[in-house]
Amino acid sequence: MAYVIGNDCIACGTCIDECPVGAISEGDIYSINPDACTECGTCADVCPNEAISLP
Repeated sequence: MAYVIGNDCIACGTCIDECPVGAISEGDIYSINPDACTECGTCADVCPNEAISLP
């Protein structure tokens, strides 16, 4: 089960550079490609808004 980015995302960009597999895409609210996500949790750890979690 891949991590997901919720509506609390402020598109700050903190998570993008931290993802080791490049699974995060930019947008008004960022998104995580579930096929690429390895569930490492790095993105959730660095998110300042706690907008990233497991479903």
